[in-house]
Amino acid sequence: MSERFQILSLDGGGIKGLFTAAVLAALEDDLNIDITDHFDLIVGTSTGGIIALGLGLGLRPSELVDFYASKGKKIFSSSLGWRSLLHWGFRKFPQSKLESALREVLGDAKLSDSKKRLVVPSYNLGDDDVYLFKTPHHPRLKRDFKVPAWQVALATSAAPTYFPVSCYVDHIRHIDGGIWANNPTMVGIIEAKDLLGIELDAMSVLNIGTSDPLTQRPKRLNWIGKLGWASSASQLILRAQSLGVYTQSIHLIGEGNVTRLDPKVPDGLFDLDGVKRAKELMAKAAHESRIFAPIFENKFMPHKAEPYTPCHGGRIETGE
Repeated sequence: MSERFQILSLDGGGIKGLFTAAVLAALEDDLNIDITDHFDLIVGTSTGGIIALGLGLGLRPSELVDFYASKGKKIFSSSLGWRSLLHWGFRKFPQSKLESALREVLGDAKLSDSKKRLVVPSYNLGDDDVYLFKTPHHPRLKRDFKVPAWQVALATSAAPTYFPVSCYVDHIRHIDGGIWANNPTMVGIIEAKDLLGIELDAMSVLNIGTSDPLTQRPKRLNWIGKLGWASSASQLILRAQSLGVYTQSIHLIGEGNVTRLDPKVPDGLFDLDGVKRAKELMAKAAHESRIFAPIFENKFMPHKAEPYTPCHGGRIETGE
């Protein structure tokens, strides 16, 4: 393995994954590259996990843009607003439309078919434990490679209160990995260090968020109880977790080795299920990628990832 090791880390964020896919598509178009050629490991949570799986299976970011643009309205259909009322006591959307969309875009491919090393976080609700889906990039990883990619995607994106749990993989109750790793950068760093033996000073991370709303926390949060916190807690927890991971990553591998693209936006502009703002998401991606392209060209483009050979069940068998 080469001295430098580059990690692409993709945050969760529902339909806001359109921003991530559009940024990557613009970089490919502007720089005339295949984005995956420049990363040795891709980690992604929830919508970022869907994108990671797509990239690993050879889909271009532009194809993933088309996926979000064409399937988003069906996955997050509002049904004249009644789902928002139902949301207080029941999951907001059915699993069937998300499952159908994922099956269509990812096909019959298994995790072992990925051309890149992948790590996709989920959470085991039944055993109350973290869960990581991994490509067979190490001899000890003997199970996940058999799992269909669409099932991994469903497991990582089963956002509590938005979608039901996913029980396809070994009947485990999987929910969205964003509850513990919405920013999966640390997951990638630990995987590279612990399992792949990469030195910390050799790592470089590109972490793409799905927009950071400029929120002013109301003073009532100083004293209110559970009901009052209900509308603020999830967004605050996800943001705090993501910022915490970013800060820890800087301390671990150095500020110059962690690049985060997560633009500030007005509060309430983009929501996890806000499909009506799809064009604005793409416009934001066009603006941010235009600024970021020279940075990517300088920091990440010179590195070419070495070919990945799976240890089990992949395109190239090793006899193990």
